[in-house]
Amino acid sequence: MCKKIFIAATGQHCGKTTISVSLMHLARKKYGRVGFIKPIGPKCTEFNGITMDKDAALMAKIYGLEDDAAFMSPVVLGKGSTKRFLDGEIPSCYHEDAIARSCAELEKKNDFLIIEGAGHGGVGSVIGLNNARVAKLLNAPVVMVTGGGIGNVIDSVQLNLALYKQDGVDVRQILVNKLLAEKRTCSLDYLQRAFSGRELSVAGAFDYSPVLANPTLQSISRLFGLPLHGDAGEKGRIVHHVQLGAASSQRVIDGLLESTLLITTSSRDELIVTASSLYQIPDFRQKLAGLVIPGYAPISAISQKILDDSRIPYIRTEERTADAFTRLSDHVSKISAQDEEKLSLITSLAESVIDFEAIDGLL
Repeated sequence: MCKKIFIAATGQHCGKTTISVSLMHLARKKYGRVGFIKPIGPKCTEFNGITMDKDAALMAKIYGLEDDAAFMSPVVLGKGSTKRFLDGEIPSCYHEDAIARSCAELEKKNDFLIIEGAGHGGVGSVIGLNNARVAKLLNAPVVMVTGGGIGNVIDSVQLNLALYKQDGVDVRQILVNKLLAEKRTCSLDYLQRAFSGRELSVAGAFDYSPVLANPTLQSISRLFGLPLHGDAGEKGRIVHHVQLGAASSQRVIDGLLESTLLITTSSRDELIVTASSLYQIPDFRQKLAGLVIPGYAPISAISQKILDDSRIPYIRTEERTADAFTRLSDHVSKISAQDEEKLSLITSLAESVIDFEAIDGLL
């Protein structure tokens, strides 16, 4: 008989996918066959000719689940899906049947199945299948992932628990992620007290880490939909800071922090040349991760040659500098199969920070 676990979250960016990646890694150490399904996918991509949710495609790539891809993302809410459902073009039972069939197929093939929810508890309500309803449909106990903190965790958990209680779903554990290392013990102590008296355990997951939270150059390239020029070997480098090159070249360079992505408009030849030249110096290479060069004005021929010869990673975009800066500032990094450094760190840390035996014992 296949064991199942539904990974829910109190909201976006709690690290739910990171937890799913970790549990896949840990479960495979104990069980021979471990599967994954994301019943409702709000963000789609193409994988081996199949339209599926990005997180499901990620798990298929990382863990070699290509043969199960057809079942791993049964409902993808692409553009126009909501309107078609509300207009009656899609039968009300269609999505429910698709999810149930796919999950049943994966249960036949696996000893342990990870079911990842979508966003907060209410996502999917428009088609009558929020996370609580899906967990109920699949008869899967829930582990709810939250961000760090105390008061905000209690508030968001209580809000989400109401949905699960309404559908009679069994939430077994609150898994607190992105904890501040120096406050980890204190935060977990208060949260355990806040939820005492319930059949609900509270456990800690990962501490907040810039390496896990911050984007790679490759993910920034994907964000802009533009190629990353320069040294391709640096595509996995993690960007810890974003700096706008608005001051004099000397002040900009003096203000560089560890692994900074510098945004400098295409008309600032002197800053482009200075950054390209300093990239050759090891001490500065640690500080300077690369460049984003926005603007309609062309880069001068000599500056372009210096830029290319330096092999400093850079992205060239014609959008306005302010728009590029805003886009980067608002960007939240998502894990990709190419982020090998992050994936290696996640699976390594998971073995020490996540008590899989305790989670497995709850099922």
